[in-house]
Amino acid sequence: MLKILKYSFYDLMRSRWSYVYFLFYLLLGIVLLFLNNDLSKAVITLMNVIIILVPLIGTIFGVMYYYNSREFTELLLAQPIKRSSIFLGQYFGVATSLAMSLIIGLGLPFAFYGIFNSSAIWDFSLLLITGGFLTFIFTALAFVIALSNENKIKGFGYAILLWLFMAVIYDGLFLMSLLYFEDYPLDKFSLFATMLNPVDLSRVLILLKLDISALLGYTGAVFQQFFGTSFGVILSFVMLVCWVVIPTFFIWRIAKWKDF
Repeated sequence: MLKILKYSFYDLMRSRWSYVYFLFYLLLGIVLLFLNNDLSKAVITLMNVIIILVPLIGTIFGVMYYYNSREFTELLLAQPIKRSSIFLGQYFGVATSLAMSLIIGLGLPFAFYGIFNSSAIWDFSLLLITGGFLTFIFTALAFVIALSNENKIKGFGYAILLWLFMAVIYDGLFLMSLLYFEDYPLDKFSLFATMLNPVDLSRVLILLKLDISALLGYTGAVFQQFFGTSFGVILSFVMLVCWVVIPTFFIWRIAKWKDF
């Protein structure tokens, strides 16, 4: 698995799309720092981009890599190699290369600007950590979808629908339920619903860290009381880890029993 991971990683790092992804974040960081003298404001702007864009890129890259490397995968399947090792190696290779492009692309301009000597270093670190988690989560979900659908068009369609649901539709349903049942106590429901969506969970963590929980509306106080505590932060990261582990388990299970 480690050899396949290494090959997939180097293969993607040589890909022009990886350079485009890296250069996009590099230029984005440079432009934001040029337009904003305040590092905290730059981090807030980056949050809005990362929360939406990173899941989309992870989903598309994951599905695209699986289908484009089909012939190479069939060659590996003919060798005495475990199926789970092949697909887990490919998944970790793709996710690691995307996460590194994100971290290095944003890290370089902020490092030159002096983020290590600023109080915003912890906010920026949290931003990169959540971005890394979202990359691994949505790349894993993309591999699960691709493994479950032989048809490339269906795979891409389901992957885009998944991203659209997590990033947009889920928030709309969540807000509608809060407005419809506003006369009822919704504290526990709000916390539970937030943890069921890694995009919302990452957004809440960053907003609370930036001390702008007022943007969360009348549920902001509830989130502050829970996610603002050490227990809440630890539980949130445990949930993000679970969001990585569970799809990875499904990759292993589907690959193990799938008839290629």
